[in-house]
Amino acid sequence: MNKKEMAAKLAKKSGLSQVKAMEVITLLFDARPRHGIIAVELDAGRKVTVPGFGTFGTRRRAARVGTNPSTGDKIEIAAKNYPYFRPGKTLKERVEE
Repeated sequence: MNKKEMAAKLAKKSGLSQVKAMEVITLLFDARPRHGIIAVELDAGRKVTVPGFGTFGTRRRAARVGTNPSTGDKIEIAAKNYPYFRPGKTLKERVEE
């Protein structure tokens, strides 16, 4: 399912127009800086929890030494933050069926 198909299903289930449904999805999931609600919360280091569905959050990966596969040289890999999603119990149970 892509964003357009999701907006069409949201519009049908909620009674919103497809344009408004697309706007809602964009407001939630937009990854551009200072746009999407979820991304803004993750930028601030906060979690976003949707009960029964799951939790969006960030984790920190420490700096480490790696190996360049083509030369075999040791390289420094910088520390970084990365996003994660942990599904909720209800979603996991539904998918398992």
